[in-house]
Amino acid sequence: MSRAEPGGWRVFVDPTRCIGSGICSGAAPAHFVLVDGLSRPVDEEIDPADAVLDAAESCPMEAIIVSDVDGSRIAPEP
Repeated sequence: MSRAEPGGWRVFVDPTRCIGSGICSGAAPAHFVLVDGLSRPVDEEIDPADAVLDAAESCPMEAIIVSDVDGSRIAPEP
């Protein structure tokens, strides 16, 4: 995967909002891991993946932000 690939996504987990519920790592285990009780993305730049959208929409604290490479928010919906 090329890091500058058009159409790629950026994944961010806000550590001040994350409560470590693990819903994201259950919904998208290839994309999220729990470290010291908080979620972290495996990679900050990814190819589009529905599982990541599901994780962002399912996060009870809305701590996961998915955006496209130019910064437009994809999930969760504002």
